[in-house]
Amino acid sequence: MAFRSYMDLALDEAQAAAGRGEVPVGAVLIAPDGAVVAQAGNRTRALNDPTAHAEMLVIRAGCAALGRERLEGFALYVTLEPCPMCAAAISAARIARLVYGAADPKSGGVAVGARVFSHPQCHHVPEVLDGIAEAEAGRLLRDFFAARREGG
Repeated sequence: MAFRSYMDLALDEAQAAAGRGEVPVGAVLIAPDGAVVAQAGNRTRALNDPTAHAEMLVIRAGCAALGRERLEGFALYVTLEPCPMCAAAISAARIARLVYGAADPKSGGVAVGARVFSHPQCHHVPEVLDGIAEAEAGRLLRDFFAARREGG
């Protein structure tokens, strides 16, 4: 089966998050048949919830829509390398494939930092594809934080 990227949808969610004043991270949850099950951008400020990362929101929405706690066979597309909290949730949900754009050398939990999936106590390790639409995702983040520093 040919690889199809859904990163364009995640980038749209990240752009919408930036428009709301949220850190521009977007995520999309894809069913094994290719259907989009959930999509969201960060909403930590809007919901006053430090756990309202894009990944957490789509995992919650997907589990609620399906009426189950596990998402075996599903793929998660996210514009930024998941933090340790989100990586742990991805593992707990048994997501089959994680696809992300930009690396997060400051707060990442997959390739840097905590490296959650490499930990011996990690019960499930998804297939990981990184660097998909990395330039676009990185540009969104850089522009967002540059505007913040300039007072915009």
